[in-house]
Amino acid sequence: MTSLSSDFQSRIVVPPSLSMPALVGSSDEYLRSIENSFPRIELHVRGNEINLSGPADEVKLANQLFSELITVLRTGQSLSVEIVERSVGMLRSESEIRPSSLLTADILTSRGKSIRPKTLNQKAYVDAIDKHTVVFGIGPAGSGKTYLAVAKAVQALQAKQVNRIVLTRPAVEAGEHLGFLPGTLSEKIDPYLRPLYDALQDMIDPDKIPKLMTNGSIEVAPLAYMRGRTLNDSFIILDEAQNTSPEQMKMFLTRLGFGSRMVITGDVTQIDLPSGTKSGLKVVQDILLGVEDLAFIQLNSKDVVRHKLVSRIVEAYESWDSIKEKPLGSK
Repeated sequence: MTSLSSDFQSRIVVPPSLSMPALVGSSDEYLRSIENSFPRIELHVRGNEINLSGPADEVKLANQLFSELITVLRTGQSLSVEIVERSVGMLRSESEIRPSSLLTADILTSRGKSIRPKTLNQKAYVDAIDKHTVVFGIGPAGSGKTYLAVAKAVQALQAKQVNRIVLTRPAVEAGEHLGFLPGTLSEKIDPYLRPLYDALQDMIDPDKIPKLMTNGSIEVAPLAYMRGRTLNDSFIILDEAQNTSPEQMKMFLTRLGFGSRMVITGDVTQIDLPSGTKSGLKVVQDILLGVEDLAFIQLNSKDVVRHKLVSRIVEAYESWDSIKEKPLGSK
């Protein structure tokens, strides 16, 4: 690194129980990510020590970062460039939530894979599901709104907090007139519900899912099949809620029975409804403003946990939409 004038030094001693490559990366990729995040700091690694020098506020923040990463490693979890970058972002946001507590807050562990929130907004979303009967998760594709909701549903079912999981989506691409489509009922609805099946298969042994569906512990059905029902002791998820009409949204919300919880997810920038039809998700926040035991959580491009390029694509579209929506003559 280029020599910088420094006014503060710090020395970090990595515990003998941890290997230095686990902390800095086998090819120093985590170390390079940290150096890029703290360009005003000189950083030197020697043996099991890391020496920092530079502006006091930056050195203290970097010191805190290494402390958090060491805590994560002590739990048995490995690091990644993504974890390092997200930890830096959390520390710079001055959140009260420590990165290590977020990065080790497992919802489920399935076949050796841990499912957990990865951003502050995702943590707020998961916490809201724990605290409220009805939660709306609104955000772009890849922000984890559906995946985390399904994880919380499976967790509730396994803990016997509910007797069944009900997953539903509006089959708007087919106009919900499924009777006019060829094939059996299952063949008709599967393409519209496939993302929900995919999430389930990440969390439950795929061989067990047919049995759970046969005995009614898990139900996956189009929104049109919810009409006229009251769902008790259930964890109910409505996905792609931006494609509901206000009337459908009201119908769904009033299916709530005793001992049940609901999570409604959607992306108001991807509405597939016919022209002139209002989105139930866009108007529901104004309608339910101030209603107790109900929460709205907004996710954004910073919560996208897919490939980095997905986050950049979402940000580009958000920027384009904001310019497009400006009145003529505004700056």
